Amino acid sequence: MRGERPADRPSKSVDNGLPRQQAALPGRGGLARIAAAFWNSLGGLQEGLSTESAIKQEVAIACLLLPVSFFIAHDVWTWVALVGSLLFVLSIEFLNTAIERLCNHIQPERHEAIRITKDLASAGVFFALVLGALIWIAALWSWFAH
Repeated sequence: MRGERPADRPSKSVDNGLPRQQAALPGRGGLARIAAAFWNSLGGLQEGLSTESAIKQEVAIACLLLPVSFFIAHDVWTWVALVGSLLFVLSIEFLNTAIERLCNHIQPERHEAIRITKDLASAGVFFALVLGALIWIAALWSWFAH
């Protein structure tokens, strides 16, 4: 770029111990990065299912409710809301688990600030569950009223 000093351009080499930026273009890290993220996500799913009872319970409930959603939903948007609420609860539960694990790694002993952090993450799960319940109750109400 004309008139730009080399220090103003993004670096493609390692600077200050930080890795160079990854490009999102195919062949320049994009597809490989997406594949790696997919496998990392599967690893996280496997870890959560094998070690966390809350995740096991919520996945079991989602597996039970998924077929039910086809009968309750009158249209595609209701079905998307029902399934989306299940996925949202799972997403928040996985984030809560990640926060708890990070907190336990950083501070294994009881600590007031860590307790508050965990409680805040737990509140996030609570509100995701409330949202999911509201969506399912509204869909059931509509189904019975129809």
